[in-house]
Amino acid sequence: MSKIPKNLQGILWSRNINNLDLQEDKNYIIHQILAYGGWNHLTWLLDNYKLDKIKDVFTRHPSKDYDERSFNFVQKILLKIPDADIDKRYYVKTYPRITK
Repeated sequence: MSKIPKNLQGILWSRNINNLDLQEDKNYIIHQILAYGGWNHLTWLLDNYKLDKIKDVFTRHPSKDYDERSFNFVQKILLKIPDADIDKRYYVKTYPRITK
């Protein structure tokens, strides 16, 4: 895996990219790029993480950072996850928080 390029600092805004580790911080990196990145950021993500790893992080470690459009793109087009296998309430920031 390569170093995180400087053009990702705007997507990974809450952390200094020089202090990020591609393995230890993969959940944060993957979700931030999926939720807020452009095509060039997605290309970098796919070059640095296997699609299975991205899908695993997306499904097993939900992050409520997505708007409806970006969530649908990631779920249905990029990762091809069926609706029955995922609950968008854990991802889309405009949906009410789930309490148990």
